[in-house]
Amino acid sequence: MSTATTGVSADILARYEPVIGLEVHVQLLTATKAFCGCPNRFGAAPNTNVCPVCLGLPGALPVLNERAVEFATLAALALNCRVNERSIFARKNYFYPDLPKGYQISQFDKPLAEHGWIEVPSDDGTKRIGITRLHMEEDAGKSLHDGFPDSATRTYVDLNRCGTPLIEIVSEPDIRTPDEAYEYLTRLKEILLYTAVSDCNMEEGSLRCDANVSVRPRGQEKFGTKAEVKNVNSFRFIRAALEYEIERQVEVLESGGRVVQETRLWNANEGRTYSMRSKEQAHDYRYFPEPDLPPLIVNQAFRDMVAAQLPELPEARRARLISEYGITDQDAATLTATRAFADQFESAARAARNPRRVANLVQSELTSRLKLRSLDVAQSPISMSGIALAADLAEEGKLSSKQLKQLFDTAFETGEDFPAVYEREKPQQISDASAIEAMIDQVIAANPKQVEQYRGGKKTVSAFFVGQVMKLSKGQANPALLNELVVRKLDG
Repeated sequence: MSTATTGVSADILARYEPVIGLEVHVQLLTATKAFCGCPNRFGAAPNTNVCPVCLGLPGALPVLNERAVEFATLAALALNCRVNERSIFARKNYFYPDLPKGYQISQFDKPLAEHGWIEVPSDDGTKRIGITRLHMEEDAGKSLHDGFPDSATRTYVDLNRCGTPLIEIVSEPDIRTPDEAYEYLTRLKEILLYTAVSDCNMEEGSLRCDANVSVRPRGQEKFGTKAEVKNVNSFRFIRAALEYEIERQVEVLESGGRVVQETRLWNANEGRTYSMRSKEQAHDYRYFPEPDLPPLIVNQAFRDMVAAQLPELPEARRARLISEYGITDQDAATLTATRAFADQFESAARAARNPRRVANLVQSELTSRLKLRSLDVAQSPISMSGIALAADLAEEGKLSSKQLKQLFDTAFETGEDFPAVYEREKPQQISDASAIEAMIDQVIAANPKQVEQYRGGKKTVSAFFVGQVMKLSKGQANPALLNELVVRKLDG
């Protein structure tokens, strides 16, 4: 996918400053829906996980899911938000075929939490992106516009998603580049996964993002007119959509036009946005308090109970791993990609002789093989305890790097863990100096011409002898010891 370009030059773009804010909807990983007992599960047959409450039938009353409140509060605390003791549910009124009640239960002027932040990398170290609010709401159903024989003339509606508990996380307009937006979303997703409040699966719609973007001449304080970009299903596409939209708005202004406040859709195939509908009013939903739900009271005791569940968050964990185990920033970033992976690494690091070697094997041997096969860490045939064993064997000089690579390859080919492969193959590295010297003597005796070349000043010929001894030892000679002994023998 390549982003369509508008032809605006870099010099002209540099005269404008983008202003970006993101609205992220996150489905909470509760067992049941927000206001009824229907299963909160993706993938069921259409219109089967429904009841009178989520279908909006007359007389059905909502009952708030306490677990959803707990998860929303946990996410708010992890994002440094102030959790309000009293928040109000409201009705957000709009008509759409997949919204059977004709309104969505949400929060408006009194949200669950406010004033949080996330730190992202910047040229100066880190930059803090503010979070305006985090509020609870229910999801709507899903309109299906394609995939059926008569999709050209009909739309199908699946109401299974109606009532799924959501949190909406609204950033401050602090983001200035598409790259900053990408980093913000990456860290937001990472934090949410660490707290386990959501699986953040964008393909299933568990995490969805809309972007508000405007441009203004550099140095101007007043914001420009914003456009909202919807229908973006990956962080990579969000970055591409923002790049295109910034160029489009600059081109409009440079040609003497006026940017219209509207909602636009991202077309990933064409790499561009298209106008969907005008949105001249920021709030046109006729919000009013939900009469069937009392105010939500989150008292100090509840907040303390939730705060006790907060795990060590990714940024803090990265800093501790670097300090505690002496690993690099890059190692720490890889090893803390998920909470489970970080837990497994720490378990292996505590068991291994050299934690840094464990980290190195993860980076150099494990992740490359996973990437090659499009697998994630959870699908790896080699466990972190297997990595720890491999690290110890290498540390003790029992396995060469070549033997390790071969065993890792075998593990991925057979789907077995490293200990099982090692037990069956049992390659042994030869570290006995006298045994290696005997093989060197044999190779020297068989190659007088190369000996003469070496002693005549062609020192690179030593690699020939190393290779011959390795072949003779079937790859089991200790490489460092072998190199040292070859040079000693030839110089002697």
